[in-house]
Parts: sequence; C-alpha cells; structure tokens
Amino acid sequence: MSLTSANPTPAKAAFPPGFLWGAATAAYQIEGAVREDGRTPSIWDTFSHTPGKVLGGDTGDVAVDHYHRWREDVRLMADLGLSAYRFSVSWSRVQPTGRGPAVQRGLDFYRSLVDELLAHGIQPMVTLYHWDLPQELEDAFPSGSAAGGGWPERDTAYRFAEYAGIVAGALGDRVEMWSTLNEPWCSAFLGYGSGVHAPGRTDPAAALRAAHHLNLAHGLGAQALRDGLPRRARIGVSLNPSAVRPLTASAADQDARRRIDALANRVFTGPMLHGRYDDDLLADTAGVTDWSFVRDNDLRTAHHPLDFLGINYYAPSVVSAAPADAAVGPRPDGHGASSHSPWPGADEHVSFHRAPGELTAMGWPVDPTGLKDLLLEYTAQAPGLPLYVTENGAAYDDEPDAGGTVHDPERIRYLHGHLAAVHEAVAEGADVRGYYLWSLLDNFEWAYGYSKRFGAVHVDYATLARTPKSSAHWYAKVVASGELPPGTDLE
Repeated sequence: MSLTSANPTPAKAAFPPGFLWGAATAAYQIEGAVREDGRTPSIWDTFSHTPGKVLGGDTGDVAVDHYHRWREDVRLMADLGLSAYRFSVSWSRVQPTGRGPAVQRGLDFYRSLVDELLAHGIQPMVTLYHWDLPQELEDAFPSGSAAGGGWPERDTAYRFAEYAGIVAGALGDRVEMWSTLNEPWCSAFLGYGSGVHAPGRTDPAAALRAAHHLNLAHGLGAQALRDGLPRRARIGVSLNPSAVRPLTASAADQDARRRIDALANRVFTGPMLHGRYDDDLLADTAGVTDWSFVRDNDLRTAHHPLDFLGINYYAPSVVSAAPADAAVGPRPDGHGASSHSPWPGADEHVSFHRAPGELTAMGWPVDPTGLKDLLLEYTAQAPGLPLYVTENGAAYDDEPDAGGTVHDPERIRYLHGHLAAVHEAVAEGADVRGYYLWSLLDNFEWAYGYSKRFGAVHVDYATLARTPKSSAHWYAKVVASGELPPGTDLE
C-alpha cells in the first residue's frame, strides 16, 4: 500500500480519442441572485445566514455572480478549449418551494446557458441536485416528525422525481448527459449527522434515513429522466467514494476499514449498483436504526440501470481500530470539525489518521493513487459501466502577483499527478471517458465561505474580475493536445 503521490509520467501520455475534458461547478457556489426571478430559499441560504455556521459569516447571496456573468464564464471555458462542462440546477430557482409548477424565468436561465455552451462546442452535463434542497421541503413534516423534514422524509424523494421531470422537459432537447445527485454522502451524513453542512442537523438515525431516501430519489429521478428524455440521453450519478485504507495489516484495522467502507461507499453503491444493502452495514448500524424505513421495491427502484458512474475524488481515508480510551470529538476525516459524527455506529470502533505527505489548503493529503484505485475498483464492481471523473481538484492560497498573474504551481503538480493516475487506470482497463476539473472558478466553498480557492480561474471577490491562473493555461495545453506532458514539464 502506498500513501504517496504517483510518480511523474516518464513520457507524454495520450488519452483516448473522444475523451471529454471539462470543468465543474455547483449552483449555490457560483450563481448568486438568490432572490431574483422567483427563486426561493434553499437550505444553504438558511444555513449560511445562521450565525456561526459558515466561516466569516459568508453567504452565497452574490457568490461569483454567475447568474449575470454566465456569458463571460462560457467564453472563459471556450478560451480554455474545454469540451465539457458540468453544472447543477438550483431546484428552488426552477421549482420554488420544491412543489408545484415550474418558474419559466428560472428554466430560461439554464436554457440560455446550455445554448451558449453548445454554440461554443461545449457538451453540458446537468446535475439535478448539488445539496441545495428547497427550504420549504426541509420544513415539511409529512409523517408528523417533530425533528424536521428534508431528506429523512420519504416524500422528499417523490418531490425530487417531479422536479427531475420538469428539468428534463425543459432541457432534454439540448442536454444528453444527466447526473441525478452529487455526493449524496455529504447530503446525508454531513447535513444530518455531523451538522457541518446544511441543514445542520445532528441525528445519526436521520442521517441513515436520509441516505436511503437519497438512494430512492436517485432511482425515482432516473426513471423520470428516462420517461422524459430522448433515447440518446445518458443518465448517471456522481458519488464521492472513499479510498479507505487500513493503517496496518492487522485484523482490527482491516475491520475498521470495512466499517468505513460500508458507511462511505457501500451505503450508496450497494443499492445503486447491486440493488441491496450489505448485511454488515445493517448489523453495524443496528444500534442506531432498525432500517424499517426501507419498503418493498425501494432497492429495486434505487437499482435503476445507469449509463455511467461519476467519481469525485480528493484524498484517501486512513483508519485503524479505535483504542478503548478514544476521546469523542472532532476527527481528522477531512469532513470538518464537529463533536457530532458523520459515521453512525462506527465512532467507538474506528479512529481516523491523516495520511502523510504534502497537504492542500484544505488540509487534505495529495495522493493520486487513491483515484487510480477507485477507478479500477468500480471497473471491477460494474463491468461495462463507463466512468467519468466528475470532480477532482485542490484548494491553495492563490493570489495575484504585482503584475496581476496568478501562479499556482502546486495545483499544476496536483492535476498532473491525478491525470497521470487516470491515464494509468485507463491503461489497466478502466473505461474512463472524461475528466472534470473542480472547479472552473474560485467560489463559495460551503462552510469554509470564501476562504478556500479551488478554481482554475481566480475571482477577485471585491470586483468579481476573473483571471485564469497558471494551472488554467497548463490545463488548456493538455486539453488541446489530449496528452499529459512528462512530469518535469509543468509550466
């Protein structure tokens, strides 16, 4: 097992013909305009306006004003030579409150964006849900629960399917690639378990209910897309599976790895790829819930046939068996500091460890081997299912120099290492068909506010001026050639 970065490629590495070179964003992180054209609040509007929830009191009210600057942003993509762009739709912009008829002004924004992308030869991928649930659905308690609504409520999955049908009807003649959900693990376990993401609840049983209803929503939403889209459409989902590694080869550490693999990965890939929850997951969490919210045919619904699987990757997880006297509190799992756990049923059994080596500004280790491992693992799990890297990137403290140039050699090294890992996976049989850099623009980084910069394009938050960084120019050369240069040729 290696916890270090992949070795530089010794020579230029060519990617397959037709490989998609893209970038990705999320609606709440970039759009702004939160009160315009009929949009109603999402859970992230409420969360970011709650004192103490987001660093510096930052909100996405303006973000980077993509709602008004989208033409400029598409020109930036075209200048970089991108062939693909993955963006999410704001549910509450097109279906305020998460129920009822669509608002055409909201849909018109996305229609115009897609038309502009296509005019520049950029293939859009629509993500239906990137964490911004309409607040009214979070406030709705169809089952009479006093704790709250949202994803722990079954009805939310059916509302999502209705919303999926609305967006399919509006964009289906233009968009061929669709992703139902982005990183449902974060929605369930950070939103309802540790509380570091919206809506900020800390109920382990609610987190597991949310996970199941997100699985159900994926299946119902995928079926709604199938019903409303042309036959050529491709439907998938973007997960953030964890490359979980045991600290040692001991049986106890291997069991810790198994527990976290169940909660980080198999809680979603089990239903979506195989139509089941594994017995060990149910046993590990039996003290938290009896899983009685799983109804007949739910798993069959969640197991809707996929046309592709999106993999989001940033860093591996290293775990060991927890010592008997382990303290309860924040854990170095890379998911924010909280005394509440995103790992229901596992905290007393598992300790997390920071992997060695270089760290990004997020404190995440730089280790491309985890990406290669995941691509090969899901190639084996789902033979014949095409894969896309739908998010991969790094935050660094990027600022312009005196001449206005933004040099970010650390990000170039990060991207080079991870693209080399993708190339190695392809060479070993993984059917990887595209790579979406996270992110196109510096933006609102959730609970970190504007303190972390993931963009290939620098944004001056005072003026909203966009400046491509050195990494953007480097990525443009890779895109133009379809080849990864040798590891020493980074500038």
